Amino acid sequence: TIVVVAQRDARMDTPQPADLHAYGTLATIHKVVKMPNQSLFVFTEGTERVKLGMFSQIEPFMTAAVEPIAEILPQKSPEIEALQRNVLSEFQQIVTASPTLSDELQTIAMNIEEPGRLVDFIASSLPFLSTSDKQELLETSDVTARLERVNKHLAKELEVQQLRNKIQSEVQDQVQQSQRDYYLREQMKAIQKELGDVDEGQKDIEDLREKIEAAGMPEETKKEALKELSRLQRMSPMAADYSLTRNYIEWLAVLPWSKSSGSEVDILKAREILDADHYDLKKVKDRILDYLAVRRLKPDMKGPILCFVGPPGVGKTSLGRSIARSLSREFRRISLGGMHDEAELRGHRRTYIGALPGQIVQNLRRAGANDPVFMLDEVDKLGRDFRGDPSSALLEILDPEQNNTFRDNYLDQPFDLSKVLFICTANQLDPIPAPLLDRMEIIELQGYTEEEKQHIAFRYLIPRQIKENGIKAEDIEFPAEAVSYIVRHYTREAGVRKLEQLIGTVCRKQARRIAEGKTEKLVVTREIIQEFLGGIKVRVDTEIAERTKRPGVAVGLAWTPAGGDILFVEANRMKGKGGFRVTGQIGDVMQESMQAALTWVRSNAKSLGIPEDFAGENDIHIHVPAGAIPKDGPSAGVTISTVLVSLMTDKPVRPLTAMTGEITLSGNVLPVGGIKEKFLAAKRAGVKDVILPAENRQNVEEDLMPEQIEGVNIHYASRIEDVLAVALPKTPADEQKDEQVREEVLEHASA
Repeated sequence: TIVVVAQRDARMDTPQPADLHAYGTLATIHKVVKMPNQSLFVFTEGTERVKLGMFSQIEPFMTAAVEPIAEILPQKSPEIEALQRNVLSEFQQIVTASPTLSDELQTIAMNIEEPGRLVDFIASSLPFLSTSDKQELLETSDVTARLERVNKHLAKELEVQQLRNKIQSEVQDQVQQSQRDYYLREQMKAIQKELGDVDEGQKDIEDLREKIEAAGMPEETKKEALKELSRLQRMSPMAADYSLTRNYIEWLAVLPWSKSSGSEVDILKAREILDADHYDLKKVKDRILDYLAVRRLKPDMKGPILCFVGPPGVGKTSLGRSIARSLSREFRRISLGGMHDEAELRGHRRTYIGALPGQIVQNLRRAGANDPVFMLDEVDKLGRDFRGDPSSALLEILDPEQNNTFRDNYLDQPFDLSKVLFICTANQLDPIPAPLLDRMEIIELQGYTEEEKQHIAFRYLIPRQIKENGIKAEDIEFPAEAVSYIVRHYTREAGVRKLEQLIGTVCRKQARRIAEGKTEKLVVTREIIQEFLGGIKVRVDTEIAERTKRPGVAVGLAWTPAGGDILFVEANRMKGKGGFRVTGQIGDVMQESMQAALTWVRSNAKSLGIPEDFAGENDIHIHVPAGAIPKDGPSAGVTISTVLVSLMTDKPVRPLTAMTGEITLSGNVLPVGGIKEKFLAAKRAGVKDVILPAENRQNVEEDLMPEQIEGVNIHYASRIEDVLAVALPKTPADEQKDEQVREEVLEHASA
């Protein structure tokens, strides 16, 4: 015989006497089973209530004196009879409704007549009674009190069962055939919850909530995100708006609202990176370093937007990459060329199917920080149509006073773009709207000379193409003469893009030779170049010498979006009555320059040795070749004047001579723009004498380095007479000398 006592805390492994309840049950052991885990399973039968007295032993097992508890039996009365029957009836109802209780319990209970035994049997059979409730019943010696307490527990359980049945009935009434799938999913959720499985939908909601809390977004935006999340939580995953709302919340949660790169501007590091990545460009680098220095001293500076303007292939985009690298920031390039719809920048409103944020917000998400370097490429090639004007959207994006509250149409929440470093690129400024141009600081990048292209080729282009084409530096050698030959006879550009393509072609040919088993080192020569790249593509110096053999032909200098270029101007005369005709897609300004040049020549005919009535007896035709290309501007005035004087005096213009400048009716030569581009174009074409307006001397001194000028004679002219003194031969001996120069150029080209 033993005493079975419940612990006050069931989790304790080694309880002390104070940890045990004072009342227990005297029990007889019927069977002991040894379990696989070495524990014992003991079958006992309780016989009577007892109260623990003094403990006489604690180890190895507890022994104590016990005192039997006498039950207080009720007197037979109708009240006790009714209470006993009510308890039995309620117990039978619970057993009937419960899927876990055996029906045999009803039979056993019906055969017990003694109230004390009946109430103890029922209490021990109820699974919903807690241990504390059962202990309370055990300690109650009054049978009547036990009956009343069990009656209350049974009545409460019956009420719970009735409510559960009522709820289940209502749910079943509401569930229609069309909602069957939803009901099954809810049942599955309930089962998963009981089993402890994860509810994926709820987990998704909680994940989004955590992302919103961690995003660091402004309070207004956070409030909107949580509002949308609450709305999402009430939706069925099968609802049409579920995925749209979820995507919107996810966009809000993943944007770098308060996440910055945190890097400081290191001017020395920036200089090293710019020098390592780009050859020359001293003025451009200085301006960039000035800008970065101010950024370092005043991080919250609302500074200007940099705009790199220059011909293709001079390194505008790569400069942006270098700036990002020097700042340790993410670099993102957005191409604006041909963009017509402002929604590509601002995004679409969420009411549209397939709506997404614009390029600005999308690239911010990819960058993962709110202070990347954004390069807006080809800003001069923006379009506009019925869908909107992207340049107008850029007004807000690029305005430091407004872009701290930029609203994307999709997000419809303000985002601070003031920490983003915007850099624009363009080939020319004319197509850029004035309000947009006003927000940018222009940094011009001019073209390169032949010597600069050689430096760039050896320092950057050749190593890069060798690496990209899978060959080694020891497999191929580019002598300086070979690079110079490619530059001079296969390219006619201000930048180096075409040059890199041609170097890449030569490297690919060598890669093919190696793949075919020809492993010897390739030294690139003129013959190799002609074999790999074909015959000579550009013969500008030969063309100048050939075309200026006859009077009435001169070489002008022009500026184009692709850099500087040479421009031939031809004139011819025939017997007539003073007609004057111009062809070659000439613009209004250039036509007026031609009229001014003709007027000056006519008014100074006597001093120039031209018959004064030449204009009345001849028809004059001026043509600018490449007739398919529109041409305009005043800078061809001196060239046209020289052409007319050359034609009327029958003296060819001196070979390898080019000129630029605007002319007035009084014969003054006015300054023009694009001097560096025009000069470099003349040098690329093999020109040896360049005539420039005297007022452009400062541009030459500031923009051109001595090594760029080397090999070319610059003549400054303040009047047209100064131009003619250089451009036309003075004596027959000069004409003979010019002819010898032409022959030498042509012979050299033939060789």
